[in-house]
Amino acid sequence: MTNLTTGIHDGISDAVYHADPCLPDNISLSSTELRRITASPARFRWCKDNPPPHKRVFEFGHAAHRLALGVGSDIVVCDYDSWRTKAAQTERDDARANGQTPLLPDEWAELQQMLHALRAHPVAAALLDPDRGGKPEQTLIWQDPTGPMCRARADWFPNLTGDGRPILTDYKTAADASNNAFARAAANYGYHQQAAWYLAGVRALTGIDRPAFVFVVQEKEPPYLVNVIELDETALRIGDAQNSAAVATYLQCVETRQWPGYGPDVQLVALPRWIETRFEEEYPNAASF
Repeated sequence: MTNLTTGIHDGISDAVYHADPCLPDNISLSSTELRRITASPARFRWCKDNPPPHKRVFEFGHAAHRLALGVGSDIVVCDYDSWRTKAAQTERDDARANGQTPLLPDEWAELQQMLHALRAHPVAAALLDPDRGGKPEQTLIWQDPTGPMCRARADWFPNLTGDGRPILTDYKTAADASNNAFARAAANYGYHQQAAWYLAGVRALTGIDRPAFVFVVQEKEPPYLVNVIELDETALRIGDAQNSAAVATYLQCVETRQWPGYGPDVQLVALPRWIETRFEEEYPNAASF
């Protein structure tokens, strides 16, 4: 098995990365795991002990990454109209067993159109262009000041040469790539934590003060619009604070061997503040509460 020390590593497979190859104990924290701890330590512990099953919905995203970045599982186009027949399912399952991503012809055609739209976007194409310097799928291993080993896997990591500000790039597919939709997705899925975590790793490993992290977000429906988004300083500060709190929670759970969920007591919950604000605007004469 591959074992990794602190540093920036090239050519590490998905299987090795997700097997947590960090020395000395093969135990480290990733951005995904931190976000699970933020949701609840019990969720983190469950996922650690019970790797999630395969999900068909992820295959399209993996294939999009393969075409956009040039690395990842090989794609196998299976010549069927759907996966309904036994023959189609057998070919699909064989591809998965071989570490490949099976697609139907219409899915492959859709991905080709997405790739064309991605390459037509001047900023996104430049960020993911190997001729401009950089490599895909780089693995970062570092140690948090409080002790735990940490890892991250950058979709695109720039060459650390010259005086320019290095820009890490993360490619995501989405139903809606607009600014407002991405802001909601960032809050719901913790993309601000992801960005802050990756930037912390770059600073720890390179000493570079202000690296940048941008998301290249592409819609999955025609015309496959592309939006390049950088979260603001406030979002990154919130992400840093949540990540630090999650690391502290992890250390406490390891020490106590307790991985709590949402708590045993009845929880009093208010509606989101925006609903209260709208209510006050629409019903100004309602009785105060």
